Amino acid sequence: MQEQSSLYFGQSRATPIGKLWLAVSDLGLVAIDCGPTQAEFEAYLVKRFKRKVEYAPERIRAVAGQLNKYLSGKQRLFSLQIDWTVLRPFQQSVLQATYEIPYGETRTYKEIAERIGRPLAARAVGRAEATNPMPLVLPCHRVIGMDGKLHGYGMAQGLKTKEWLLKLEGAVIA
Repeated sequence: MQEQSSLYFGQSRATPIGKLWLAVSDLGLVAIDCGPTQAEFEAYLVKRFKRKVEYAPERIRAVAGQLNKYLSGKQRLFSLQIDWTVLRPFQQSVLQATYEIPYGETRTYKEIAERIGRPLAARAVGRAEATNPMPLVLPCHRVIGMDGKLHGYGMAQGLKTKEWLLKLEGAVIA
């Protein structure tokens, strides 16, 4: 069996939602988090991805640059490689559909479920979104409830951050 490559991580400069921890593999982006200590982020990477991790801030500079531009309202689309292999098949299908939601628009959990051919799986879609390792780039903040309201968000200050991101993008929210 072939050994998996290492993950490389570092931290961004301060952003409007705080400093971001970022991780990449040789295939692309694998994780974004806001808030943990370096030790906590490193432990998360090892536990979630079962790989060796290496502190290598130079490897995450391009990702950090695009995220800083996005969070300051200067960039709408990301041109980053994403390592889709770190996701299980169902979560991968959910997050690929989420990735396709245009800037400034929203979709419901039910609409995502229908989009991936699993119309009764709205709750499972919610779980896949809740465990999204690459929020912001895979924009789970653009997924809302059938009632048009915001439900669940784990990054930074939770729903307050989700609302801030949607307002940054000019999305209409209930």
